[in-house]
Amino acid sequence: MFNLPPRPEYFGPEHEAFRAGIRDFVSHEIAPFVAAWDEAASFPRELYVRAAAVGLLGVGYPEHLGGTPADLFFSIAAAEEVARAGCGGVQASLGSHGIALPPIVAHGSAELQQRVVPPVLRGEKIAALAITEPGGGSDVAALRTTAVRDGDHYLVDGEKTFITSGCRADFLTVAVRTEPANKGPGGISLLVVPGDTPGLERTALAKMGWWASDTAHLRFSGCRVPAANLVGAEGAGFRAIMTNFNAERLMMATMACAYAEVCTTEALDWARSRQTFGAPLAQRQVVRHKLVDMAARVESARALVYDLAWRLQNRLGDADDLVARICMAKVVATQAMQFCADQAVQILGGMGYMRGTRSERLYREVKVMMIGGGSEEIMKDLAAKKLNL
Repeated sequence: MFNLPPRPEYFGPEHEAFRAGIRDFVSHEIAPFVAAWDEAASFPRELYVRAAAVGLLGVGYPEHLGGTPADLFFSIAAAEEVARAGCGGVQASLGSHGIALPPIVAHGSAELQQRVVPPVLRGEKIAALAITEPGGGSDVAALRTTAVRDGDHYLVDGEKTFITSGCRADFLTVAVRTEPANKGPGGISLLVVPGDTPGLERTALAKMGWWASDTAHLRFSGCRVPAANLVGAEGAGFRAIMTNFNAERLMMATMACAYAEVCTTEALDWARSRQTFGAPLAQRQVVRHKLVDMAARVESARALVYDLAWRLQNRLGDADDLVARICMAKVVATQAMQFCADQAVQILGGMGYMRGTRSERLYREVKVMMIGGGSEEIMKDLAAKKLNL
């Protein structure tokens, strides 16, 4: 925002070269089309293949699985650049593999990894994560979807909801209860369910924001899934899910900062060009103050996120401290996005209320950022617990 050179301890020349490539891809392949895709409530499946070709999908994944090993700041740079298009729906669905694949890479068998991960990173297949249930929300330990062993298969029954890429996914990483008698976290496992499994029903959901994103309600009715699709050991799913949440929340905080900057930039551009009573809107003190408040929120939230990423990458701090910082970063970043989206719409005035502006779209999308991946209330309570407050 302030055109400062990248901090060398965060982003080096390699990061910036990668960022430039992703920025070019976004400016040509995504940004010009997001308004139309949002109205159509979808985007072309071919975008996955094109994104894979520029290295967007594989960043941070092992080379033997078709990825490009990279540190955390490459992933942050990629998330920031895709966010410049100002359409969370496209970013959420295009990046749904980012929460579906990590448990498979970390805990799945070599055969399962080779079967699932490479085609997804090539953009040929789509992967989704299915954790949330209609009656569960953030209470993962209370999930009810069951997977009962039947010879070489599991029989899966239950429901999931609010699943990003849920309708189009070829692979679903599903949280299931493999020990029905164990009602706590110890009975939870992860299982990869192929999208064409008989007994799987998918229903698209209508939403306030993220229109371009495929969001689904899933029903599993006696779905027979090969036991080889179990991710790790039975009963070890809860810990894997919690670890996965930490990475998801960091990326959501990163995206929220970027969306807040998108709103600030659009508001600034409008204020400079919009004439009111013979002078640019930006010359009005009340507007300048709004813009300064927005810039301050963006920069302070981003500083928190970058510092957190640096600590995670260099393993600075104990686990409780890092989890607390992740929770706080998500809260601060999404609040910055909410503030900037609101102020941007106010500065744009009537145009801010019209569909097609990035600020209008992000204004609708901000609440899913504050709820998804762990609501603000859950984040604050978890942070307080980890900090012994």
